Amino acid sequence: MVEQRQLARSKEIHRTTGRTFYVATRFLPERVRHPTYVLYAFFRVADEVVDGDNDLSPTERAERLEEFRRAALGEEPTDDPVIAAFSEIRERHGIPASDVNTFVDAMATDVEKARYETYDELREYMDGSAAAVGRMMTSVMAPEQAQQALPAATALGEAFQLTNFVRDVREDVIDRDRIYLPAETLEAHGASHRQISRLEFDENVAGAVQAELSRAEALYRDGVAGIELLPKDCQFPVLLAAILYVDHHRLIRDLDYDVVSTTPSLSTPRKLWLAARARYAWWRNPDPRTVFRSVSAIPSDDTDHRLHRAMGRLPVP
Repeated sequence: MVEQRQLARSKEIHRTTGRTFYVATRFLPERVRHPTYVLYAFFRVADEVVDGDNDLSPTERAERLEEFRRAALGEEPTDDPVIAAFSEIRERHGIPASDVNTFVDAMATDVEKARYETYDELREYMDGSAAAVGRMMTSVMAPEQAQQALPAATALGEAFQLTNFVRDVREDVIDRDRIYLPAETLEAHGASHRQISRLEFDENVAGAVQAELSRAEALYRDGVAGIELLPKDCQFPVLLAAILYVDHHRLIRDLDYDVVSTTPSLSTPRKLWLAARARYAWWRNPDPRTVFRSVSAIPSDDTDHRLHRAMGRLPVP
């Protein structure tokens, strides 16, 4: 059983490092909310092994990740409260060891790899860094049609990750010398990794960013279409997470796609306003796709695009 101190530590990590997702998590029923705190904290602890501010060499980071993997799988003891709690959650909810291994393998990729040539190559990485996360969450929610729900969970995980990649272009370059925009996308629009690494923005970079947002938005639509397969008390929180994350796209459009000069961030009032609007829309018609179309920042055509941009500029009460 997960101890109270382990849960408290996991919740604090989630609250301070995943503020957007944390808002949505608060709407989950306790049986799912508490394990979600642990899962998110577990992912952050793994990230710290790879990108934390320490003097470990790449080899030492890789070795630390292997220790992390064994502890997460219950193969050796650990005094880390988050990893210990995750191991308990993994066993209780039947999270497959394959998903844990896929996730850790993706983290290990970050130790050595800093550039991606193609989207297929990036997607292989996201199978561990994002899709496996969605599958773990599905295991915790335990829908009746679990296998049917997995493709949508995978799509949403990838959509969230792509939003993060585009939003954090500047931060990733400055802090990690890492670029997740595929070279093929950049080159198709006349830009390059070299240009991004120099934090140089122009209309070519804007075109590439817009293309990646469009790719992510298609994944959001696929993922939201499968939310109806989740337990009833989990549907709105997952939908809200999608609405909140994709609202970064509105910010990026308002910057004319310049994520090289700044890193856009949702304000707390904006998150709460979106949560209230989504809750009201859900009360009127608890259909994930309908609510997503009416509240989210994803346009379905040119008319919707103009409407959403106008709504995004309305003052927050």
